[in-house]
Amino acid sequence: MMTKQQLELREIQMEEMDQFIKLLNYVFQINVSMHKDRVFINAKSKQFREGTAMGWFDKDHLISQILNLPFQVNIHGKIYEMGGITAVGTYPEYSSHGLMHKLILKSLENMRDEGRSISYLFPYSIPYYRNKGFEIMSDIVEYQMKDTQIPYYDQIEGQVRRVPLEHEHIKQIYHEYALEKHGMMVRNPIAWNEKFQESYWEEKFEGSDTQLQTAVYYEAETDEPVGYLFYRIMEENFYVDELIYLTNEARKGLWNFIHAHKSMVYHVFGKTSGTESIAFLMQDSEIKQSLSPYFMARIVDVQSFMEQFPFELPDFTLRIAVEDRLAKWNEGTFEVTSASGRVTVTKLSDDLVDDAVHVTIQTLTTMLLGYLRPRYLYSIERITTPTEEMVELLEDLIPNHIPSFIDYF
Repeated sequence: MMTKQQLELREIQMEEMDQFIKLLNYVFQINVSMHKDRVFINAKSKQFREGTAMGWFDKDHLISQILNLPFQVNIHGKIYEMGGITAVGTYPEYSSHGLMHKLILKSLENMRDEGRSISYLFPYSIPYYRNKGFEIMSDIVEYQMKDTQIPYYDQIEGQVRRVPLEHEHIKQIYHEYALEKHGMMVRNPIAWNEKFQESYWEEKFEGSDTQLQTAVYYEAETDEPVGYLFYRIMEENFYVDELIYLTNEARKGLWNFIHAHKSMVYHVFGKTSGTESIAFLMQDSEIKQSLSPYFMARIVDVQSFMEQFPFELPDFTLRIAVEDRLAKWNEGTFEVTSASGRVTVTKLSDDLVDDAVHVTIQTLTTMLLGYLRPRYLYSIERITTPTEEMVELLEDLIPNHIPSFIDYF
Protein backbone atom coordinates (compact mmCIF):
# COMPACT_ATOMS: atom_id res chain seq x y z
CA MET A 1 0.00 0.00 0.00
CA MET A 2 1.51 3.30 -1.11
CA THR A 3 1.77 6.17 1.33
CA LYS A 4 2.83 9.69 0.40
CA GLN A 5 5.62 9.46 2.97
CA GLN A 6 7.30 6.90 0.70
CA LEU A 7 7.41 9.28 -2.25
CA GLU A 8 10.03 11.88 -3.14
CA LEU A 9 9.61 14.94 -5.38
CA ARG A 10 12.86 15.90 -7.11
CA GLU A 11 14.53 16.71 -10.42
CA ILE A 12 14.89 13.84 -12.87
CA GLN A 13 18.54 13.16 -13.68
CA MET A 14 19.96 12.48 -17.12
CA GLU A 15 20.79 8.89 -16.19
CA GLU A 16 17.10 8.38 -15.34
CA MET A 17 15.89 9.43 -18.80
CA ASP A 18 15.07 5.82 -19.68
CA GLN A 19 12.36 5.94 -16.99
CA PHE A 20 11.16 9.28 -18.39
CA ILE A 21 10.82 7.71 -21.87
CA LYS A 22 9.02 4.65 -20.48
CA LEU A 23 6.47 6.87 -18.75
CA LEU A 24 5.99 8.84 -21.99
CA ASN A 25 5.49 5.55 -23.84
CA TYR A 26 2.80 4.47 -21.40
CA VAL A 27 0.90 7.73 -21.06
CA PHE A 28 0.93 8.72 -24.75
CA GLN A 29 0.72 5.14 -26.10
CA ILE A 30 3.84 5.44 -28.24
CA ASN A 31 6.73 3.05 -28.72
CA VAL A 32 10.13 4.68 -28.42
CA SER A 33 13.26 2.64 -27.89
CA MET A 34 16.24 4.11 -26.02
CA HIS A 35 18.54 2.17 -28.34
CA LYS A 36 16.79 2.42 -31.74
CA ASP A 37 15.13 5.84 -31.81
CA ARG A 38 18.22 8.00 -31.60
CA VAL A 39 16.61 11.10 -33.21
CA PHE A 40 13.95 11.21 -30.53
CA ILE A 41 16.30 10.35 -27.68
CA ASN A 42 18.88 12.96 -28.73
CA ALA A 43 16.12 15.57 -28.87
CA LYS A 44 14.92 14.68 -25.38
CA SER A 45 18.51 14.77 -24.10
CA LYS A 46 18.80 18.35 -25.35
CA GLN A 47 15.56 19.21 -23.57
CA PHE A 48 16.92 17.74 -20.34
CA ARG A 49 20.00 19.90 -20.61
CA GLU A 50 18.11 23.11 -21.41
CA GLY A 51 14.94 22.60 -19.37
CA THR A 52 13.93 21.18 -16.01
CA ALA A 53 12.33 17.74 -15.64
CA MET A 54 10.67 17.17 -12.28
CA GLY A 55 9.22 13.91 -11.03
CA TRP A 56 7.78 11.93 -8.16
CA PHE A 57 9.72 8.80 -7.25
CA ASP A 58 8.57 5.74 -5.35
CA LYS A 59 11.99 4.74 -4.07
CA ASP A 60 14.01 4.70 -7.34
CA HIS A 61 10.97 4.29 -9.59
CA LEU A 62 9.74 7.36 -11.53
CA ILE A 63 5.94 7.46 -11.29
CA SER A 64 4.90 11.01 -12.29
CA GLN A 65 6.66 13.69 -14.33
CA ILE A 66 6.57 17.12 -15.95
CA LEU A 67 9.06 18.94 -18.19
CA ASN A 68 9.54 22.73 -18.29
CA LEU A 69 11.27 24.28 -21.29
CA PRO A 70 12.61 27.87 -21.56
CA PHE A 71 11.04 29.85 -24.41
CA GLN A 72 10.21 33.42 -25.39
CA VAL A 73 6.88 34.78 -26.67
CA ASN A 74 5.72 38.01 -28.24
CA ILE A 75 2.98 39.60 -26.12
CA HIS A 76 1.64 42.76 -27.77
CA GLY A 77 5.12 43.48 -29.16
CA LYS A 78 6.93 42.84 -25.85
CA ILE A 79 9.19 39.78 -25.63
CA TYR A 80 8.46 37.75 -22.49
CA GLU A 81 10.36 34.86 -20.97
CA MET A 82 7.95 31.90 -21.07
CA GLY A 83 7.95 28.45 -19.49
CA GLY A 84 6.57 25.73 -21.74
CA ILE A 85 5.02 22.70 -20.04
CA THR A 86 5.16 19.33 -21.78
CA ALA A 87 5.65 15.56 -21.23
CA VAL A 88 3.08 15.53 -18.40
CA GLY A 89 2.10 12.11 -17.09
CA THR A 90 1.46 9.81 -14.13
CA TYR A 91 1.12 6.03 -13.98
CA PRO A 92 -2.56 5.18 -13.34
CA GLU A 93 -1.90 3.27 -10.12
CA TYR A 94 -0.52 6.51 -8.63
CA SER A 95 -3.31 8.79 -9.83
CA SER A 96 -5.77 10.63 -7.55
CA HIS A 97 -3.08 11.38 -4.97
CA GLY A 98 -2.50 15.02 -5.97
CA LEU A 99 0.96 14.28 -7.37
CA MET A 100 0.51 16.29 -10.59
CA HIS A 101 -1.00 19.18 -8.64
CA LYS A 102 2.23 19.49 -6.67
CA LEU A 103 4.39 18.99 -9.78
CA ILE A 104 2.64 21.87 -11.55
CA LEU A 105 3.03 24.06 -8.47
CA LYS A 106 6.74 23.20 -8.30
CA SER A 107 7.07 23.98 -12.01
CA LEU A 108 5.48 27.41 -11.50
CA GLU A 109 7.84 28.08 -8.58
CA ASN A 110 10.81 27.17 -10.78
CA MET A 111 9.58 29.43 -13.58
CA ARG A 112 9.09 32.30 -11.16
CA ASP A 113 12.63 31.86 -9.84
CA GLU A 114 13.92 31.89 -13.44
CA GLY A 115 12.08 35.13 -14.27
CA ARG A 116 9.46 33.45 -16.51
CA SER A 117 6.21 35.25 -15.80
CA ILE A 118 4.00 33.40 -18.32
CA SER A 119 3.52 29.72 -19.18
CA TYR A 120 2.01 27.97 -22.22
CA LEU A 121 0.84 24.39 -22.71
CA PHE A 122 -1.22 22.26 -25.08
CA PRO A 123 -3.98 20.74 -22.90
CA TYR A 124 -5.14 17.15 -22.91
CA SER A 125 -8.07 18.38 -20.79
CA ILE A 126 -9.18 22.02 -20.71
CA PRO A 127 -11.18 21.62 -17.44
CA TYR A 128 -8.19 19.99 -15.72
CA TYR A 129 -5.79 22.80 -16.59
CA ARG A 130 -8.35 25.49 -15.88
CA ASN A 131 -8.40 24.07 -12.37
CA LYS A 132 -4.63 24.75 -12.28
CA GLY A 133 -5.05 28.39 -13.34
CA PHE A 134 -4.59 28.03 -17.11
CA GLU A 135 -7.02 29.48 -19.65
CA ILE A 136 -7.61 29.32 -23.41
CA MET A 137 -5.49 31.88 -25.26
CA SER A 138 -5.67 30.87 -28.94
CA ASP A 139 -7.77 28.97 -31.48
CA ILE A 140 -6.92 26.71 -34.38
CA VAL A 141 -8.70 26.53 -37.74
CA GLU A 142 -8.48 23.20 -39.56
CA TYR A 143 -9.53 23.37 -43.20
CA GLN A 144 -10.12 21.11 -46.16
CA MET A 145 -10.57 21.95 -49.83
CA LYS A 146 -10.98 19.99 -53.03
CA ASP A 147 -8.39 20.12 -55.80
CA THR A 148 -10.76 22.31 -57.82
CA GLN A 149 -10.81 24.88 -54.99
CA ILE A 150 -7.06 25.45 -54.74
CA PRO A 151 -6.51 29.13 -55.58
CA TYR A 152 -4.27 30.37 -58.38
CA TYR A 153 -3.05 33.94 -58.76
CA ASP A 154 -1.81 35.60 -61.97
CA GLN A 155 1.17 37.93 -62.24
CA ILE A 156 3.14 36.54 -59.32
CA GLU A 157 6.72 37.20 -60.36
CA GLY A 158 8.66 35.70 -57.44
CA GLN A 159 9.99 32.17 -57.33
CA VAL A 160 9.37 29.19 -55.04
CA ARG A 161 12.30 26.88 -54.35
CA ARG A 162 12.22 23.61 -52.47
CA VAL A 163 14.93 23.65 -49.79
CA PRO A 164 16.21 21.36 -47.01
CA LEU A 165 14.03 21.16 -43.90
CA GLU A 166 16.37 23.17 -41.66
CA HIS A 167 17.39 25.81 -44.22
CA GLU A 168 18.53 29.10 -42.66
CA HIS A 169 15.98 31.14 -44.63
CA ILE A 170 13.12 29.36 -42.86
CA LYS A 171 14.32 30.48 -39.45
CA GLN A 172 14.98 33.98 -40.79
CA ILE A 173 11.42 34.32 -42.12
CA TYR A 174 9.85 32.87 -39.00
CA HIS A 175 11.79 35.17 -36.68
CA GLU A 176 10.66 38.27 -38.54
CA TYR A 177 7.08 36.98 -38.58
CA ALA A 178 7.07 36.17 -34.85
CA LEU A 179 8.26 39.67 -33.97
CA GLU A 180 5.19 41.05 -35.76
CA LYS A 181 2.54 38.68 -34.38
CA HIS A 182 1.12 38.89 -30.86
CA GLY A 183 1.07 35.57 -29.00
CA MET A 184 3.74 33.95 -31.16
CA MET A 185 6.70 32.03 -29.85
CA VAL A 186 10.07 33.51 -30.79
CA ARG A 187 11.57 30.13 -31.58
CA ASN A 188 14.93 29.38 -30.00
CA PRO A 189 17.03 26.27 -30.83
CA ILE A 190 14.93 24.19 -28.41
CA ALA A 191 11.71 25.23 -30.15
CA TRP A 192 13.10 24.50 -33.62
CA ASN A 193 14.34 21.15 -32.37
CA GLU A 194 10.82 20.45 -31.09
CA LYS A 195 9.34 21.42 -34.47
CA PHE A 196 11.57 19.06 -36.39
CA GLN A 197 11.09 16.37 -33.76
CA GLU A 198 7.33 16.72 -34.32
CA SER A 199 7.96 15.71 -37.92
CA TYR A 200 9.80 12.62 -36.67
CA TRP A 201 6.90 11.73 -34.35
CA GLU A 202 4.35 12.01 -37.15
CA GLU A 203 6.37 9.80 -39.44
CA LYS A 204 6.96 7.17 -36.76
CA PHE A 205 3.70 7.10 -34.84
CA GLU A 206 1.07 8.13 -37.39
CA GLY A 207 2.10 5.61 -39.98
CA SER A 208 3.41 8.10 -42.52
CA ASP A 209 6.48 7.27 -44.54
CA THR A 210 6.44 10.67 -46.24
CA GLN A 211 8.89 13.18 -44.84
CA LEU A 212 8.08 16.81 -44.15
CA GLN A 213 9.15 18.97 -47.09
CA THR A 214 9.87 22.69 -47.35
CA ALA A 215 9.40 25.39 -49.97
CA VAL A 216 10.50 29.04 -49.73
CA TYR A 217 9.12 32.00 -51.70
CA TYR A 218 11.69 34.55 -52.96
CA GLU A 219 10.89 38.05 -54.23
CA ALA A 220 11.60 38.60 -57.92
CA GLU A 221 13.71 41.77 -57.77
CA THR A 222 15.64 41.28 -54.53
CA ASP A 223 15.63 37.46 -54.22
CA GLU A 224 14.74 38.01 -50.55
CA PRO A 225 13.05 35.07 -48.77
CA VAL A 226 9.61 36.29 -47.61
CA GLY A 227 7.56 33.15 -47.03
CA TYR A 228 7.81 29.40 -46.51
CA LEU A 229 5.70 26.27 -46.47
CA PHE A 230 6.10 23.00 -44.54
CA TYR A 231 4.08 20.30 -46.30
CA ARG A 232 3.56 16.60 -46.99
CA ILE A 233 2.03 14.72 -49.90
CA MET A 234 0.64 11.31 -49.08
CA GLU A 235 -2.22 9.11 -50.23
CA GLU A 236 -3.03 11.64 -52.99
CA ASN A 237 -3.62 14.47 -50.48
CA PHE A 238 -1.60 17.64 -49.82
CA TYR A 239 -1.07 18.49 -46.14
CA VAL A 240 -0.12 22.06 -45.18
CA ASP A 241 1.79 21.82 -41.91
CA GLU A 242 2.89 25.45 -41.62
CA LEU A 243 2.48 28.39 -44.01
CA ILE A 244 4.26 31.61 -43.02
CA TYR A 245 4.38 34.75 -45.16
CA LEU A 246 5.69 38.27 -44.67
CA THR A 247 3.96 39.72 -47.73
CA ASN A 248 0.68 39.14 -49.52
CA GLU A 249 2.63 38.29 -52.66
CA ALA A 250 4.40 35.49 -50.77
CA ARG A 251 1.03 34.11 -49.63
CA LYS A 252 -0.20 34.02 -53.20
CA GLY A 253 3.06 32.55 -54.50
CA LEU A 254 3.00 29.71 -51.99
CA TRP A 255 -0.63 28.91 -52.83
CA ASN A 256 0.38 28.83 -56.51
CA PHE A 257 3.01 26.27 -55.52
CA ILE A 258 0.29 24.18 -53.85
CA HIS A 259 -1.86 24.63 -56.98
CA ALA A 260 0.99 23.19 -59.07
CA HIS A 261 0.30 19.85 -57.33
CA LYS A 262 -3.31 19.84 -58.51
CA SER A 263 -2.83 16.87 -60.82
CA MET A 264 -1.28 14.84 -57.98
CA VAL A 265 -3.85 15.30 -55.21
CA TYR A 266 -7.59 15.28 -54.57
CA HIS A 267 -7.68 17.39 -51.40
CA VAL A 268 -5.67 19.95 -49.44
CA PHE A 269 -5.75 19.73 -45.65
CA GLY A 270 -4.26 22.41 -43.41
CA LYS A 271 -4.32 24.30 -40.16
CA THR A 272 -3.83 27.92 -39.26
CA SER A 273 -4.50 30.47 -36.55
CA GLY A 274 -8.06 31.26 -35.58
CA THR A 275 -7.23 34.87 -36.44
CA GLU A 276 -6.71 34.12 -40.14
CA SER A 277 -9.83 34.24 -42.34
CA ILE A 278 -8.71 31.32 -44.46
CA ALA A 279 -12.06 30.81 -46.25
CA PHE A 280 -12.37 34.53 -47.02
CA LEU A 281 -8.90 34.51 -48.58
CA MET A 282 -9.82 31.68 -50.96
CA GLN A 283 -11.22 32.43 -54.41
CA ASP A 284 -13.76 29.67 -53.75
CA SER A 285 -14.72 30.22 -50.12
CA GLU A 286 -17.01 27.19 -49.86
CA ILE A 287 -14.32 25.09 -48.22
CA LYS A 288 -14.72 23.05 -45.08
CA GLN A 289 -13.26 24.46 -41.89
CA SER A 290 -13.60 24.00 -38.15
CA LEU A 291 -12.60 26.22 -35.24
CA SER A 292 -11.34 24.71 -31.96
CA PRO A 293 -9.61 25.96 -28.80
CA TYR A 294 -5.89 25.35 -29.07
CA PHE A 295 -3.26 26.52 -26.60
CA MET A 296 -3.72 27.54 -22.98
CA ALA A 297 -1.65 29.99 -20.95
CA ARG A 298 -1.20 31.06 -17.36
CA ILE A 299 0.36 34.09 -15.74
CA VAL A 300 3.07 32.71 -13.45
CA ASP A 301 3.86 35.92 -11.58
CA VAL A 302 1.21 38.66 -11.67
CA GLN A 303 3.47 41.43 -10.41
CA SER A 304 6.32 40.73 -12.83
CA PHE A 305 3.98 40.14 -15.78
CA MET A 306 2.11 43.42 -15.35
CA GLU A 307 5.29 45.42 -14.75
CA GLN A 308 6.42 44.39 -18.25
CA PHE A 309 3.00 44.70 -19.88
CA PRO A 310 2.69 47.31 -22.69
CA PHE A 311 -0.42 49.12 -21.44
CA GLU A 312 -1.92 51.53 -23.98
CA LEU A 313 -2.28 54.55 -21.68
CA PRO A 314 0.79 56.38 -20.28
CA ASP A 315 -0.89 57.52 -17.05
CA PHE A 316 -3.39 55.58 -14.95
CA THR A 317 -3.99 53.90 -11.59
CA LEU A 318 -5.96 50.67 -11.23
CA ARG A 319 -6.51 48.13 -8.47
CA ILE A 320 -6.87 44.46 -9.42
CA ALA A 321 -7.88 41.74 -6.94
CA VAL A 322 -6.65 38.34 -8.17
CA GLU A 323 -7.79 34.90 -7.03
CA ASP A 324 -5.20 32.16 -7.58
CA ARG A 325 -5.89 28.91 -5.75
CA LEU A 326 -2.60 27.28 -6.74
CA ALA A 327 0.12 29.96 -6.87
CA LYS A 328 -0.68 31.81 -3.66
CA TRP A 329 1.95 34.51 -4.31
CA ASN A 330 -0.45 35.83 -6.98
CA GLU A 331 -3.49 35.97 -4.70
CA GLY A 332 -4.35 39.40 -3.32
CA THR A 333 -4.91 42.98 -4.39
CA PHE A 334 -2.42 44.77 -6.64
CA GLU A 335 -2.22 48.46 -7.45
CA VAL A 336 -1.01 49.14 -10.99
CA THR A 337 0.23 52.68 -11.56
CA SER A 338 1.70 54.22 -14.68
CA ALA A 339 3.35 57.63 -14.83
CA SER A 340 4.67 58.73 -18.24
CA GLY A 341 4.53 55.11 -19.38
CA ARG A 342 6.57 53.71 -16.50
CA VAL A 343 4.54 50.96 -14.81
CA THR A 344 4.78 50.16 -11.10
CA VAL A 345 2.93 47.23 -9.55
CA THR A 346 2.53 47.03 -5.77
CA LYS A 347 0.86 44.25 -3.83
CA LEU A 348 -1.36 46.07 -1.33
CA SER A 349 -2.81 43.08 0.47
CA ASP A 350 -3.09 39.29 0.43
CA ASP A 351 -6.85 39.85 0.69
CA LEU A 352 -9.26 40.68 -2.14
CA VAL A 353 -10.38 44.20 -1.30
CA ASP A 354 -13.77 45.52 -2.41
CA ASP A 355 -12.61 48.64 -4.25
CA ALA A 356 -10.91 46.77 -7.11
CA VAL A 357 -11.44 44.85 -10.34
CA HIS A 358 -11.98 41.21 -9.26
CA VAL A 359 -10.68 38.41 -11.51
CA THR A 360 -9.38 34.87 -11.29
CA ILE A 361 -5.88 34.18 -12.58
CA GLN A 362 -7.51 32.44 -15.58
CA THR A 363 -9.57 35.52 -16.48
CA LEU A 364 -6.64 37.88 -15.99
CA THR A 365 -4.52 35.74 -18.31
CA THR A 366 -7.00 35.48 -21.18
CA MET A 367 -7.88 39.19 -20.84
CA LEU A 368 -4.29 40.50 -20.90
CA LEU A 369 -3.39 38.14 -23.75
CA GLY A 370 -6.30 39.59 -25.73
CA TYR A 371 -8.22 36.38 -26.37
CA LEU A 372 -11.37 37.95 -24.88
CA ARG A 373 -12.06 41.63 -24.22
CA PRO A 374 -12.86 43.13 -20.78
CA ARG A 375 -16.39 44.20 -21.75
CA TYR A 376 -17.30 40.65 -22.77
CA LEU A 377 -15.71 39.11 -19.68
CA TYR A 378 -17.65 41.58 -17.56
CA SER A 379 -20.91 40.70 -19.37
CA ILE A 380 -20.49 37.00 -18.52
CA GLU A 381 -19.50 37.80 -14.93
CA ARG A 382 -15.89 36.71 -15.24
CA ILE A 383 -14.98 40.25 -14.13
CA THR A 384 -16.69 42.02 -11.26
CA THR A 385 -16.10 45.68 -10.40
CA PRO A 386 -17.61 48.35 -8.13
CA THR A 387 -18.18 50.55 -11.21
CA GLU A 388 -18.45 49.99 -14.95
CA GLU A 389 -15.93 52.81 -15.44
CA MET A 390 -13.23 50.35 -14.35
CA VAL A 391 -14.22 48.04 -17.21
CA GLU A 392 -13.95 50.92 -19.67
CA LEU A 393 -10.51 51.74 -18.28
CA LEU A 394 -9.44 48.13 -18.89
CA GLU A 395 -10.73 48.38 -22.47
CA ASP A 396 -8.55 51.44 -23.00
CA LEU A 397 -5.51 49.90 -21.32
CA ILE A 398 -5.27 46.52 -23.06
CA PRO A 399 -4.02 46.40 -26.69
CA ASN A 400 -6.64 45.08 -29.10
CA HIS A 401 -4.64 42.18 -30.58
CA ILE A 402 -5.96 38.63 -30.87
CA PRO A 403 -3.25 35.98 -30.30
CA SER A 404 -1.88 34.19 -33.34
CA PHE A 405 -0.33 30.75 -33.14
CA ILE A 406 2.05 28.50 -34.91
CA ASP A 407 2.68 25.15 -33.22
CA TYR A 408 4.49 26.43 -30.17
CA PHE A 409 6.23 23.25 -29.02
